[in-house]
Amino acid sequence: MKILVVGSGGREHALCWKIAQSPHCDELFCAPGNGGIAKLAECVPIAPEEIEELGDFAEREDIDLTVVGPERPLIIGIVDHFESRGLPIYGPNAAAARLEGSKAFANEVVEKAGAPGKQFRVFSSPEEASAYVREQGAPIVVKADGDAAGKGVVVAETVDDALDAIEEVMVEKAFGPAGDRVVIEECLVGQECSIKVFCDGENILPMVPSQDYKRIYDGDEGPNTGGMGCYSPVPVLSDDALEQILTDIIEPTVRQMAEDGTPYRGTLYAGIILTEEGPRLLEYNCRFGDPETQVVVPRLESDIVELFLATIEGRLDAVDATWRDERAVCVVIASGGYPGHYEKGREITGLKEAEADENVIVFHAGTKRFGRRYMTDGGRVLGVTALGRTFEEARDRAYNGVGRIDFEDMYFRTDIAERAVGSE
Repeated sequence: MKILVVGSGGREHALCWKIAQSPHCDELFCAPGNGGIAKLAECVPIAPEEIEELGDFAEREDIDLTVVGPERPLIIGIVDHFESRGLPIYGPNAAAARLEGSKAFANEVVEKAGAPGKQFRVFSSPEEASAYVREQGAPIVVKADGDAAGKGVVVAETVDDALDAIEEVMVEKAFGPAGDRVVIEECLVGQECSIKVFCDGENILPMVPSQDYKRIYDGDEGPNTGGMGCYSPVPVLSDDALEQILTDIIEPTVRQMAEDGTPYRGTLYAGIILTEEGPRLLEYNCRFGDPETQVVVPRLESDIVELFLATIEGRLDAVDATWRDERAVCVVIASGGYPGHYEKGREITGLKEAEADENVIVFHAGTKRFGRRYMTDGGRVLGVTALGRTFEEARDRAYNGVGRIDFEDMYFRTDIAERAVGSE
């Protein structure tokens, strides 16, 4: 098979790494890819949102399967476009991708399905949103309704913080049209985890759970980022709680989407918070997470291409997925200044040394390759993933790998998976 992966980050590198291992994969392309992906696939200079150009490429190259990494092309209809041209593609269509594209839509579907979510109100007026916040008090959560590239969410500890967030989102338009409406939600307390499933519109096949770190600094301080690290499995998540999430939250949502005429096919990602009253849904995403993919995919023993095909063809009930018992830990290395301003073009050294341990994989997120040299090209630059029999072993291997890598002004958290080590 000739396979195309759409995207350029660590998630896409992990997907390419796993797809390349499949006996089904004869040729692998990635659009646009990055420095690390270039070792596995032919990188094609087409941006993920250039849907027409991607379709032309897939048609011209007789691509047998396209796998979409980021959410934006899914939300704007890449699957609809490919399917209209008879091109096989993995991911939800635009109608189903609204689960991520609109926070209000997702909350309404969950409420209609009778799944345990959270109290919420939707506002198109900043004045009305502000009045509601003053009435409810804090802590409270303010979310841009539309796609804000994983940002646009503020957990406000004070009323003033919430009012500032409304101003930034709705008046200053920090996230563009994504802030035409805001969703104001109750603030839930507990540890978070990510539950991803393959979904063929009717059946689901769970992946192993993971837990990521969104804040930039140790101790979960500072602004939110795209994710500074991750681990899998999640010790605080019991088997009973996982089953409850699948049966009470995800399955009812999938049934509701099908009943509403918008069946969901692809990866469905549920952001869950484990409260004292039980698991509650925080949000849905319509794709593989990043950096969650970098710990989930390395634990997958099954052929990922076969799982993609079973999802597309509506036969997930006839396949299974097997997973490695090892623990996985990913530490993200970022450019200094991220998630604010940062410099690009810094030379990266030590990549080969970091992967000298066969249990360590370095996934590239924001890199470019110039001959044999690698340069930084993004905020999140690398994700160092390690496997081990215990969290302590996996964590030590990951940080040993990080310690071998160097570039000017690099930054990483030092506390990734600490809580997991303490749980064993």
